[in-house]
Amino acid sequence: FFFLGQRVVVVRCEGINISGNFYRNKLKFLKYLKKRCNVNPARGPFHFRAPSKQFWRVIRGMLPHKTARGKEALGRLKVFEGIPPPYDKKKRMVVPSALKVLRLNPIRKVS
Repeated sequence: FFFLGQRVVVVRCEGINISGNFYRNKLKFLKYLKKRCNVNPARGPFHFRAPSKQFWRVIRGMLPHKTARGKEALGRLKVFEGIPPPYDKKKRMVVPSALKVLRLNPIRKVS
């Protein structure tokens, strides 16, 4: 979608599921928090805590964000917790192929 020039807005990011058990995902996140610049940690890498920014980072990992076309594609993505005012009146679209029932195995743990 992004490379075709379509704008994508993802709302209610706080409801996103992460596959795998909670403890494993917690360890992965703590390992990610340890990544820092020794000289000046304020220079990055930046560790986002908000669900929307974490989702944005996951999508960034799927795109060639260091190229011009990747930057433009990432610029067409907007992510939010909740549903902010300009989008609360608009019709929302559910992506059926991304539903938890279809994507995640029912016997597997989800956090």
